Amino acid sequence: MSAKAKVFEKLLVGVVDDDSLMRDSTVRLLRSFGFRVEAFASAEEFENSGYLEETACLILDVRMPEIGGLELQRRLAVHNHRIPIIFITAYDTDDIRSQAFRAGAAAFLGKPFSQQSLLQAVRSALGEQPGEF
Repeated sequence: MSAKAKVFEKLLVGVVDDDSLMRDSTVRLLRSFGFRVEAFASAEEFENSGYLEETACLILDVRMPEIGGLELQRRLAVHNHRIPIIFITAYDTDDIRSQAFRAGAAAFLGKPFSQQSLLQAVRSALGEQPGEF
């Protein structure tokens, strides 16, 4: 394992999605590439998890019951938590995409997305330069 891979192994990637199949498959994929990952079924679960301060990147579903991804992004910003957010959604509209990017999203992926596009987005959000990993 390269020194760069060891650094990324220590960074926590949070996955927040109410769809258990999507959440579990995303976690398995990221772990298979050496990422440290924690999964959450809701925005509230993430907010109350104790992992907020150590989360280096957040993969966040746009539409969830109670608190959606855009609202969680807003809450994090209000409290000055600057976590790079990769949005994933089955509801990919120009308006939602624009809102997410205006608020600072690192990436926005429509479901279904390729493994490669997710890995590229995570690596970019964590500050990796192309070809480094």
